Amino acid sequence: MHRSEAVPEEPCQCPDCQRFYREHDRLIRENASLRQQQELNWASLQSFRTLAGRVLEELQKQYGDADPPAEPGKALPGQAAEGSRAPAAAPESPELEAIQQAMADLENINAHLFSIEVLMERIFDVRVPEEVEQKFREVAGELAPDPLNADRLRLNRLLHQTPDLPDRG
Repeated sequence: MHRSEAVPEEPCQCPDCQRFYREHDRLIRENASLRQQQELNWASLQSFRTLAGRVLEELQKQYGDADPPAEPGKALPGQAAEGSRAPAAAPESPELEAIQQAMADLENINAHLFSIEVLMERIFDVRVPEEVEQKFREVAGELAPDPLNADRLRLNRLLHQTPDLPDRG
């Protein structure tokens, strides 16, 4: 499989990509074994789920569930009736609609993260001999300083718009 056309010859020099390169290299250097990578990825996934879940809970307490706005005079699910603490914006406001969309997006993110967690549990079934762990450390020393590493350049595309990954924001 020839991928030379899909990977740029020179690394991108934008600040986001430069930060990504530094972080990528640091994570390889500091977590150079299979076991360390397993633990790092598990901790990262768990922290993402914890934070995204807590933010969603807080937004649901403040704005109610991510259901469409209720009829005037009726409370949204999860909200008290009129006269109680109301959302900061009127139900028809663009701000509330944006918050409700963000809440729906966070629910989707949490569902995806849960699915990833179930799949990642399988990586902990893998145990390798010490000589394989040593090979991980050896290869990590070669990969981390390589600014043209093809895997890193492909992952880099997540940071900004490219022809094959349009900007969705």
